Amino acid sequence: MGQGVVVPDWVIEEFGGRALGDRRREERVLEVVTRLAGRPGASLPAACGDLAALKATYRLLDNAAISREALLAGHVAASWERMAGEPVVLAVQDTTDLDFSRHRATQGLGRIGNGYGRGLYAHTTLAITPERLPLGLLGQQVWVRPLDQPVSRVSHKQRPIAQKESRKWLDGLALLAPAPALAPQTQVISVADREADVYEVLVAPRPAGVELLIRAMQDRLTNVPRPVGEQPARGPRVRFTLRGLLAHQPGTPQVVAVPRRGAQRPRTAQVLLRWGAVTLPGPANRPAAQRISLTLFVVWAQEVNPPPGVEPLDWLLLTTLPVHTDADAQRIVAYYLCRWGIEVWHKVLKSGCAFEHRQLGCAANLQRALSLYSVIAWWVLYATLLARLTPDVPCTVLLELEEWQTLYCAIHQTTTPPATPPSLGQAVRWVAQLGGFLGRTGDGDPGPLLLWQGLGRLLAMTEMFHLFTASPRHQKSG
Repeated sequence: MGQGVVVPDWVIEEFGGRALGDRRREERVLEVVTRLAGRPGASLPAACGDLAALKATYRLLDNAAISREALLAGHVAASWERMAGEPVVLAVQDTTDLDFSRHRATQGLGRIGNGYGRGLYAHTTLAITPERLPLGLLGQQVWVRPLDQPVSRVSHKQRPIAQKESRKWLDGLALLAPAPALAPQTQVISVADREADVYEVLVAPRPAGVELLIRAMQDRLTNVPRPVGEQPARGPRVRFTLRGLLAHQPGTPQVVAVPRRGAQRPRTAQVLLRWGAVTLPGPANRPAAQRISLTLFVVWAQEVNPPPGVEPLDWLLLTTLPVHTDADAQRIVAYYLCRWGIEVWHKVLKSGCAFEHRQLGCAANLQRALSLYSVIAWWVLYATLLARLTPDVPCTVLLELEEWQTLYCAIHQTTTPPATPPSLGQAVRWVAQLGGFLGRTGDGDPGPLLLWQGLGRLLAMTEMFHLFTASPRHQKSG
C-alpha cells in the first residue's frame, strides 16, 4: 500500500497484535481500517485515495483465507478487557437486515424482508454499560436466507430450534460463556427484544454471573389459577396471565425517557410499574417430561395518559434478576432502555458507513467488510458517548498527541499548540466543528455522524502534519 499511513492507536488496539496469519496481513488490515475510518461514508475508491491502496483493499476483502470472525477477534478480545472493569454490562442482542437489492450483480445474496429484497442478515451482540457507553461487539452472526426455500408456518413450528433462525438467540447467549474467566467481577445481563421470548432461551444454561432480561412477546399464562368464583363451569381450569396477575397491584409511577423510533420523536412517558415473581408453565405442545416450569421475575411498565395518536408504552419484561423492591423494578426498566444503543449502532453502520451501498461482488466479501465497518461504527459511537459521559477528562483518552495538537491549531488558526491537552468534551466539539457542527444555542451535543465527518478531516490534517514533520510514528509501507 501507499507510504506514510498513520495508524491511530485505537485501530492498533482493536486489530493489532492478533493472529491473522502473518505480519504483513495484519499490517494490511491496520492500513485498510485506517483509510476506511478516515472517510467511512465514502466509496472505497474515495476512501482509499489512490489506486494502489484501492487494489490492496479489494485483495484483503477478497481473501478467502481471512474469515470475518478472524477480523473481529481482536476487537472482541479488547471488548472483554473493557468489560472487566465494569460492575454491570448489558450484552444487547439484535438483528438487522442489510439490503443490497440495488446491486443485483452481487453473488450469494438471499431473501430479506417480504422475500423480494436481496441481502444479508446480521445478528450482533453489543456490550453496553448502564450509562449507555458501548464497550464493543462480543460477536456477530451473519447468514443468507435461501432464495428457493420458502418456509411454511406449520413446518416452522414443528422444527427444532437448532434448525430455525431463532437459534441466533442461543448462539448469542453462548458468546457470554467466557464471562467468569474474562470478567469475573462483572455481572453480565443478556438483553433482547420480544423476538427472543423463546422457551429454549429462557431455560438455557448460563454461566455464573450471566442473567437474562427479555421483553415478553405475549401475555404469557402463569401457573397461578384464578379464584374459584372466576372459573368456568365447564372446561379446563383458567390461569392468570402475567398482566392479569399483576393488575391487582396499585402500580408505582415512573417517568421513562422513550428514545426516537423512526419518525417518532423522543418523548417522556408516565408509566405505572408492577412487578413480582412468577412461574411459567412449559409449552403445552411438548411431551409431559419436557414441560419444565420456569420461575423468574416480571416487571410490567404500562403508560398512562399517552399523547394523542401515540401508541402507549406497554412492556412485560421477563428477567432472572431478582426484583423485590420498586427500585429493583425501576432498574430493570432502565436496563431495558439501554437496548436502544444497538439500534443507534445500526444507524451509524448503515447511514454513517453507508454499508448498504458497498459493491463488492459477492456476499463473502461483504461479510469481511462488515467486520471492519462494524468496529469502525462502534468506535465513533463510543467516542461520541464517552465525551458526553466524561467531558472533563483530558482528550488524550481518545486522541493522540499529534491529533489533538493538530486539532487545536486547525480550530484556532495557529501554529503553536498549548502545553496541556484540552478536555475531551471540548475536543469532541472541535472535531464535530470540522464536520460541520455549528454549536448554536439549542443544537445540543454533536451526534456520531457529524463527529465522524470531523474525524475524517482530522485524520487528513494529522497525516499532513506527519508529512511535514517527517515523523516515523506508525508509518507502514506496503
